[in-house]
Amino acid sequence: MDTNFLLEKAKEIRTKAYTPYSKFKVGAALLTKSGKIYQGCNIENAAYPVSCCAERVAIFSAIANGEMDFEELAVVADTKRPVPPCGSCRQVMSEFFDKDMKIHTSNLTNDVKTMTMDELLPFSFNQNDLETADKE
Repeated sequence: MDTNFLLEKAKEIRTKAYTPYSKFKVGAALLTKSGKIYQGCNIENAAYPVSCCAERVAIFSAIANGEMDFEELAVVADTKRPVPPCGSCRQVMSEFFDKDMKIHTSNLTNDVKTMTMDELLPFSFNQNDLETADKE
């Protein structure tokens, strides 16, 4: 898939973000290995902790539709640099993305930074850490 097409899908869904408090709109487009694209935008709430980022909306939407094999993710926001995913999103991404999956971050001026999941979140906490923990 063309990276620019995926970035455009992220930019497109960004306009639907619900951000009455921060006014910080983010869009994400997640390509599955089956070729489907799942889009997500951030959705805020007056109780800030229950808000959800665009990346997680796209991932959870794909999973809710039975998709668990992912190819690439694009994230776009109106930032000076390509928008970095927050720590919560990085942790969720590390649960479902292969270490070598490409993540494209961008802004509205089309600056793009592409990295792998492992570059985005090296030494992440994962299910293996739970399996090897001493359980009483």
